[in-house]
Amino acid sequence: MEWFPSLVNAVQSFLWDGLLIVLLCGTGLFFTLRLKGIQIRRFIPGLKALFSGFSLKGEQAGKHGMSSFQAVTTAIAGQVGTGNLAGAATAILLGGPGAIFWMWVSAFLGMATIYAEALLAQKFRSTDSEGQTVGGPAYYIEKGLRCKWLARIFAVLLILALGFMGNMVQSNSIASAFSSSFGIPSWLGGLLVAALTAVILIGGIRRIASFTEKVVPVMALLYLAGGMVVLFLNAARIPDAVASIFRCAFQPASAFGGVAGYTLMRSMKYGVARGLFSNEAGMGSTPHAHAVARTDPPCRQGHLAIVSVFFDTFLVLTLTALIILTSGVVPDMLAQGQEGVTVTQAAFSASFGSPGGGFIAVCLLFFAFSTIISWYYYGETNIRYLFGSRRAVLGYKLCVVAFIFVGSLFQANVVWALSDVFNGLMVIPNVIALLLLSPVVVDMCRRMDRRSPNWRGRAEEPAGGGENPIL
Repeated sequence: MEWFPSLVNAVQSFLWDGLLIVLLCGTGLFFTLRLKGIQIRRFIPGLKALFSGFSLKGEQAGKHGMSSFQAVTTAIAGQVGTGNLAGAATAILLGGPGAIFWMWVSAFLGMATIYAEALLAQKFRSTDSEGQTVGGPAYYIEKGLRCKWLARIFAVLLILALGFMGNMVQSNSIASAFSSSFGIPSWLGGLLVAALTAVILIGGIRRIASFTEKVVPVMALLYLAGGMVVLFLNAARIPDAVASIFRCAFQPASAFGGVAGYTLMRSMKYGVARGLFSNEAGMGSTPHAHAVARTDPPCRQGHLAIVSVFFDTFLVLTLTALIILTSGVVPDMLAQGQEGVTVTQAAFSASFGSPGGGFIAVCLLFFAFSTIISWYYYGETNIRYLFGSRRAVLGYKLCVVAFIFVGSLFQANVVWALSDVFNGLMVIPNVIALLLLSPVVVDMCRRMDRRSPNWRGRAEEPAGGGENPIL
């Protein structure tokens, strides 16, 4: 089976050595210009919408959708996961500190892309044969572009990328973290995660929404508090860490004495790839959550989507990167051939001792498990799109649980490479649809600006009639 990792790495390199970097960043730049810097203009309204809707016990979700806050926490649950702990470490080790700069660039541009995704998801959402509200790229590809074959390709790729391969990464990272900190065998860790997942999935969308609205705020505050303590202890090293991010973004070979053979393309590749895995802008995953939000006007969900990328990348992921860079553990990790979450654990242990690794293991359990639940839901939406039967959904649930267990048994580099490949493949049909449907997004945005010229993010008159009004 030695040919399999080689094949996966070859496809990964083809996708991420240039094609997807240009595609993702180019799409983000396109929407940034066409929408006149929407990520800046509508950032404050997005924050207001987020905090005004904050709740740990909101209205119960059902087949007609979920609250706007539940939708954004479901999206953030998918975004804030292994990519923020293991992904940041992998990007730094493989791409140097400069990879974080390219993460920032791709995230800033991605904030405009994800705004477009959220608006299209709201506009083209639908109801399935059981009366359940559904939406996402497959729906705006079919209904907006009238291209059913491309919609079906996207649906299949998402199920493989997130429901199967992506969740293997999450379970692999959890199992690795608990094995490193508590000596729990990887197979046992994977079995426990699979069992917990099955319990949540039995409850359907109602339990998924309830779970994410409670867990996401708590897990975020827990990690941010611990991370700020580490940065306080390493405050003297922060200026050098920040300087290395900017310096190595354009001179990667200067990182860690140049021992890892970093290049500019390598830095960009791992920065954008791990950034995508973290914030998911342009990937076509989060629109599934934003589509079912019960919100008026729909553009409000676009504002929340912008904030979700900011929270994921510019807060959580940047915090992780600074902790790793100020800890001084990277040269040793490179020498030992370590990668992923073990690097983040070592960085926390440098400040807290052995409890630091346990703290990260617990945080990762919450982060990655919430991502598993969200990604399962995105996959289920596409199973419903393709097959529209309860039997197919049940079969999908069983497959997801099985892949979660199997993922804990693989080597980390193999599951990360597989995830990169399928993430990259699903980007292509989604971005094609976003660009072709950009006139719809621009029209919706202009109408919003005319109704809300003061940029408060709230229409000055009620939304128009119809089953799914634009504004």
